[in-house]
Amino acid sequence: MKLDLDFVRQQFPAFAEASLAQHAFFENAGGSYACGPVVSRLGEYYRRLKVQPYYAFPASTEAGEWMDAARARLAEYLGVTAQEVHFGPSTSQNTYVLAQALRTVLKAGDEIIVTNQDHEANSGCWRRLAAQGVIVREWRADPQTGALDEAQLDRLLTGRTRLLTMPHASNVVAHINPVARIVARARQAGVITVIDGVAWAPHGLPDVAALGADVYLFSLYKTYGPHQGVMVVRAELLSRLANEGHYFNEREALKRLVPAGPDHAQIAAARGIAEYFDALDAHHGEPSAPTTPAGQSARAERVRRLLRSAELPLLATMLEHLAARRDIRLLGPAAAQERAATVSFVTNTIDPGQVVRALAERGFMAGHGNFYAVRLLEAMNVNPDRGAVRLSLLHYNSPGEVAGVMEALDQILAQHARSP
Repeated sequence: MKLDLDFVRQQFPAFAEASLAQHAFFENAGGSYACGPVVSRLGEYYRRLKVQPYYAFPASTEAGEWMDAARARLAEYLGVTAQEVHFGPSTSQNTYVLAQALRTVLKAGDEIIVTNQDHEANSGCWRRLAAQGVIVREWRADPQTGALDEAQLDRLLTGRTRLLTMPHASNVVAHINPVARIVARARQAGVITVIDGVAWAPHGLPDVAALGADVYLFSLYKTYGPHQGVMVVRAELLSRLANEGHYFNEREALKRLVPAGPDHAQIAAARGIAEYFDALDAHHGEPSAPTTPAGQSARAERVRRLLRSAELPLLATMLEHLAARRDIRLLGPAAAQERAATVSFVTNTIDPGQVVRALAERGFMAGHGNFYAVRLLEAMNVNPDRGAVRLSLLHYNSPGEVAGVMEALDQILAQHARSP
């Protein structure tokens, strides 16, 4: 079903904000707009529920109920149980804590596989385990395409491999990795899998159970919500991890990976993400809320398809336009079906920072830099200090915005080509 863009934009307060009215947002990979239900819940929580949760007095009880509901509702869209959903201040912090918790599983001489396609948050903390005697083996992206070759993974997996960590999609080349297939291969070898889904989850929260990953991480502030990270940790693995919380909370599963207290208000507000997805599904043809796990799973899949079907034509238009230019090097696949709706490129004639500043002057918000994927850019012979231009869109972007940013880019590059 075709996405009703007018309805979608009505669900995001940013599109009614006068200060943003003349600007098109193409830095979604750095953080999406927050949907209305999240903004509303966050404000209401601060107005009347900003107390310690889970006590017997009414405001406290309700505050705890809001937090529990957020976990439960997100779990529905992720295809997991509520007890497997853990919140933390960011994906970077969550990954660091997870690496520390795995000290009970990894010992000197064990091997782990990391990639150079990752954001550093899902690379650096694992590489540091080498100081404890863990052997770190790198799965390297192709220097031309930025893609990961599964044949190389087969050569890296050995009888001593204990952990494989990789991105669902890169935040630069955006190539969608075949996670389910790779996870199944790793599981056969008895290898724990940790998937960084930050660059993919904004395009539709994945069915983590179907992917089979032991751990799946993503950021709520990139999926229309508050600035929190989510870490799905399957129950069997959690029972084997070290307690990173207070010693007296070791038996409480949801506190074992939270060294500090959680942000109550932001967790409570995260329920609004699910409510936004509910509204999308209801508006586009399913008025009744599902009451069974199977129905909830079907709803989640409908929403995924709806978001992806809205983004693909926009992404294809952008890729076709950029591919026709000889003064641009597109980073990642040229086919829209093979990538997330994030497009990075470099030019030999103009600095990425200049491009982004010129776009901003024309009303287009974009990003530039290394995006914390320094290892990947270096592997692709792109100077990370110079970085790349990144245009990232979501389902709420419009065809007119895509056409506009491409026209603006043409003007900027033409103007620079004429400059002495």
